[in-house]
Amino acid sequence: MKVASADGTESDVVVDAVSGGVTSSSPEADQDAGDRRETADRLGKAKVSWQDAASTALGRTKGTITSLGLDDMDDGTLVWSVDVVTTNDWNKTTYDVDAADGSVKREHVDRD
Repeated sequence: MKVASADGTESDVVVDAVSGGVTSSSPEADQDAGDRRETADRLGKAKVSWQDAASTALGRTKGTITSLGLDDMDDGTLVWSVDVVTTNDWNKTTYDVDAADGSVKREHVDRD
């Protein structure tokens, strides 16, 4: 996974799927000061935490979160995009949770 710290530094982190332990972590090699500043700015604009966005998604669909990231919608709204997979049918539901107020802006189910 990719993890960003408050100063905008992004790191690649490998997590063991069974134990949940971190097996390795290293900062992105090609990230310059401008990239870090842009990432830190986006993180600073998010008033809703990733934990709250995850709870919102899991409150709507019981399953496992397979992806969670900070994205921009077409209208410029900053959202936490949360993918939840259900093990009974393996459908993936993506929730775009507004990073400013916690409302769900979009819900999309992928049944492939």
